[in-house]
Amino acid sequence: MTASKREITPDDLISLEAYTRIRKEHRAALVARKRQRRLEVGPVASIHFENYDSMWFQVQEMLYIERGGEAQIAGELAAYNPLIPQGRELVATILFEIEDPDRRKRMLAKLGGIENNAFIEIGGERIRGVAEEDQERSTAEGKASSVQFVHFPFTEAQVAAFRRPEARIAVGFDHPNYGHLSAMPESVRQALAEDFD
Repeated sequence: MTASKREITPDDLISLEAYTRIRKEHRAALVARKRQRRLEVGPVASIHFENYDSMWFQVQEMLYIERGGEAQIAGELAAYNPLIPQGRELVATILFEIEDPDRRKRMLAKLGGIENNAFIEIGGERIRGVAEEDQERSTAEGKASSVQFVHFPFTEAQVAAFRRPEARIAVGFDHPNYGHLSAMPESVRQALAEDFD
């Protein structure tokens, strides 16, 4: 598997038996790589930047867990292929991790539209996130889902700026009820720079 691949095809998948044999080691290796692709923003949000490898693993996991066989493959590919960056973007899964159910309910009720308030900032220039359009993730009443999927489309100049070693990059939200910003560590910047063509 390679980070430069842009789509998972049925030919990329392995049998349930083969996956069962490598699952434990593959999961451990992926968890280690994911640490270099993750960022905490504010007190309850974590952002994981997806790639081909993370989505391949997710598809294989769904096939392993649900045991739907060949009939399940097309649906999983349709769900997860859109989350693989396409060469001039970063794609993130945003998780609002609040253990207490009452606090989670209260907080998410105030975060409607947060999927439209994510950004990456490079040298003072903001790259606005674009929500994945597979389904509505904020209700009409203003409640946000605890899981959001966001694309960050880059221009050529922004990619060049991102690739610059030691570039000052921040990731944040400018939602009225969740305004937080985190500096991107150099190790994360290096890992994510590989997502661009």
